[in-house]
Amino acid sequence: MLRSYFYKLLAHYLTLYVRPGNSLLEVDSGTTGLACHLPGVRLVKPDGGSLPEPPEYIVLNGNVHYEKDVQSFFQGLHPLMNASTRVIVLYYSSLWKPLMQLATWLGVRRKQPELNWVSPEDIENFFRLSDLELVRQESKVLLPVYIPIISYLCNRYLAPLPFFRLFTMVNIAVARPVQPVRPTLSASIVVPARNEAGNIENIIRRIPVMGPDDEIIFVEGNSTDNTWQVIQEMALKYGKERRILIAQQEGKGKGDAVRKGYSLATRDILMILDADLTVPAEDLPRFYRAITEGKGEFINGSRLVYPMEKEAMRFFNILGNKFFAMGFSFVLGQRFKDTLCGTKVLTRDNYWKLAAHRSYFGNFDPFGDFDLIFGAARLGLKIIEVPISYKERTYGSTNIQRWKHGVILLRMLVFAANKFKFV
Repeated sequence: MLRSYFYKLLAHYLTLYVRPGNSLLEVDSGTTGLACHLPGVRLVKPDGGSLPEPPEYIVLNGNVHYEKDVQSFFQGLHPLMNASTRVIVLYYSSLWKPLMQLATWLGVRRKQPELNWVSPEDIENFFRLSDLELVRQESKVLLPVYIPIISYLCNRYLAPLPFFRLFTMVNIAVARPVQPVRPTLSASIVVPARNEAGNIENIIRRIPVMGPDDEIIFVEGNSTDNTWQVIQEMALKYGKERRILIAQQEGKGKGDAVRKGYSLATRDILMILDADLTVPAEDLPRFYRAITEGKGEFINGSRLVYPMEKEAMRFFNILGNKFFAMGFSFVLGQRFKDTLCGTKVLTRDNYWKLAAHRSYFGNFDPFGDFDLIFGAARLGLKIIEVPISYKERTYGSTNIQRWKHGVILLRMLVFAANKFKFV
C-alpha cells in the first residue's frame, strides 16, 4: 500500500512530460516500474540488444544509486537515443538516506544496495561529462506515505516552494543529448500584421537571408488601415526576390495569427517577427544561429538586457515584464528574463509536437507567446534567450492594453502554476 502510493505519485509527476501515445523506455533498476502507471504510453523494449526505434523518453528511476560508474552508464544511453529523446532521471536526496535505511529495516521498503548518494550538482556534472545537457531540474515529495488530505497538501502545494523543497525526497532531472550543428536549415518568418501598413516594405527589405531557401509569411488580421492592400502589393513587388506567402486570419489576436502562419509554413525553422519592428529584423540571424548550432531548441528574445530606446517601453510595462519573467521562471523551471518579447523561434517538427497536445493547457492565450512557452517547457525543450536591442515604434501605435492584458497574464501565471509546479 505504501509503495503503491509512492510509485503512483512518481508516475503522476512524469505525466507532465510523457503523454499518451509517446514511446518510452524504462531502464530496469530493480525498483518497481513506473511505466505501468502511465496510461496510453507505448513501451519500447530491447529485442536482441537493440531497439526497434529510438524512444521519445528514457526513464531512469533510481539507477544512479546502483551504478558503479554513472558516467559510463549515461554514455551508454546514446546508442538508444536520437536528437529529440529526453532522459528523465529520478533520484533521492541524501538528506533522506537515514529515513530510507530505517524504512528498509522496518520492512516498509525493500532492501536496496544503494552505492551512490548524489546531489543535483553531481547529476548536472555527470550529464556534462556524458554529452547530455540538463534541461530542467525539480524537487518533489515531502511525504512519501499516504495520509488522507495531508499528503495531498504537502506534496502538491508545499513541496515546490523555495524553503520546503530543501527537504524534499525526490529529485527529477530532464536532459537532452548534446545537439548536432545543422547550418543548412531554412526558416519561415511569420509576421502578424494589424494596422502596420507603413512597415510592410521595410520588413521585406530588412529581413536578412539566413538559410538557403527562407520564406516570409504575412498574416493580416482585422486592420482598420490598408495593411492588407499593402501586403498584396509588396508580395507582387518583391515576389521574384523572396518567397512571400500572404494570408488573412479568420479569428482575432496575435496568437491566432501566429497559428495561421505556422499552418502555412513549409521550412525547417519557425520564427515570429512583430510587424512593428521594435525587435529589429537584422537580429534574426542571432536566433537562427542559436538554433542551428544546437545551443537551444526554443529561442526566446529578451528586451531587458541591453538599454532600450527612450519610448520603446513604458515604466510600468518594464515592471510588469520583470514580474512575469520571475513568476514564469519559477513555475516552468527554466530561466526567463523576458517572456513577452514577440520574437520566438523553434523547429517546425517541435511546433507540431507541441500543437498536438495543446489541449493540456487550453486555448485561451490571445498573445501566442505562452502557448509556445508552455508547450516548449512541457516537451522538455532547451530554452535559451537571445538579448536584442529594443527599438521605438516608427509607425502606428501599440496593440497592447496594459492593464487588461496584465490581468490576463496574471490568470495565465496561476493557470501555469497549477499545470507545472503544483501538480
